[in-house]
Amino acid sequence: MLKEYNTIREIVGPLMLVDGVEGVKYNELVEIRQANGEIRSGKVLEIDRDKALVQLFEPSQGIKMTTAHARFLGHGIELGVSEDMLGRVFDGMGRPRDGGAPIIPDKKLDINGQPINPVARDYPNEFIQTGISAIDGLNTLVRGQKLPVFSMSGMPHAELAAQIARQAKVLGTDEKFAVVFAAVGITFEEADFFISDFRRTGAIERAVMFINLANDPAVERISTPRMALTAAEYLAFEKDMHVLVITTDITNYAEALREVSAARKEVPGRRGYPGYMYTDLASLYERAGRIVGKKGSITQIPILTMPEDDKTHPIPDLTGYITEGQIIISRELYKKGITPPIDVLPSLSRLKDKGIGVGKTREDHADTMNQLFSAYAQGKEAKELSSILGDAALTETDKKFAKFADEFEKRYVSQGFNVNRSIEETLDLGWDLLALLPRGELKRIRDAYLEKYLDPRLQNKEN
Repeated sequence: MLKEYNTIREIVGPLMLVDGVEGVKYNELVEIRQANGEIRSGKVLEIDRDKALVQLFEPSQGIKMTTAHARFLGHGIELGVSEDMLGRVFDGMGRPRDGGAPIIPDKKLDINGQPINPVARDYPNEFIQTGISAIDGLNTLVRGQKLPVFSMSGMPHAELAAQIARQAKVLGTDEKFAVVFAAVGITFEEADFFISDFRRTGAIERAVMFINLANDPAVERISTPRMALTAAEYLAFEKDMHVLVITTDITNYAEALREVSAARKEVPGRRGYPGYMYTDLASLYERAGRIVGKKGSITQIPILTMPEDDKTHPIPDLTGYITEGQIIISRELYKKGITPPIDVLPSLSRLKDKGIGVGKTREDHADTMNQLFSAYAQGKEAKELSSILGDAALTETDKKFAKFADEFEKRYVSQGFNVNRSIEETLDLGWDLLALLPRGELKRIRDAYLEKYLDPRLQNKEN
């Protein structure tokens, strides 16, 4: 039996205090029914003996405390899931926003999900091709991994997110692949860009989109990533699909978390964010992975903008602890006109070694990856030395490395947002660039691979 109370005692902004309640649970859904039949909804934020603090999803204007009734529904926020979700666009609470009919659900799932038992986790070891050389070649994404993108204000992370969503695929299988895209706290223009891009390229057919706009309530912002992950878990672990979850922007999520925490008058932690933000972010990121005995998988690419371009800010700092690496967007490369402006040296994929090699990408992948990293780092050092002491201070070898660094940025990193390179194209391009360097400097590559891949290129140059 659902409990209904007409004991609303106070309304302050989006918060409502209901008195005399019993048996009410934290996070439980609430319906506020007014005398004219209008219904608004919210969820229980805090319970103190017989008092429940409710956060409204809609504005509180116009609610009359004397005549309104609060009805507690006995469960948290749920999402109705079905394979019919593919190709559809929803708002941050899982309601259709594309003008289509409501989904007829196979089942309803609590959006907070169930933690994956660590013993049941399977190790991520299968390559996902994004079509972006700086990721595929040097910071490889592996199925079941969580690999965040650390961006900065004004950088083209939206274009990068759309490109990954469009191009990502599991190689060498006919297994079903889907993208779940969650946009958190974005502007109408950004939402329109994502929806239009997905429809124009046909990516919408295998995608589920959840769009939460900047003018939507903060509490909805907290629900949006969980909606997306719930849909992903259903598609992955019940429909055996390989699901890539892209969330942008985690910074907006953390700001909403801080706003709700302040409303509850909690003691703030670093920079005003709640002390439990690490745990809260982990409850999102740790829903990625593979489970022993299940065919499907969830791979996550959360995108966040670093406030003040600061890597030590709590949001990127805590994200870095929980996830398996990071892809870093560089303002310096963006100013040079390089797109996508991925700075490969500070970027890292901790699982890249597990998803490359024979049977996954190609035998020479690991050696060329290490050599490209090393050569690019040497080239950047040579360029810095040149800017301080002039070209005269550089040896002939230093000059070749400096030229390599420039060519590497122009040809390897910069490919635009519409070019989709196969892993073979990326690896071959790496060899073309390594051919610019003296053969004796390629100390990180086995002789057998030099003979097989480099020597034919050098002979062609001579001819």
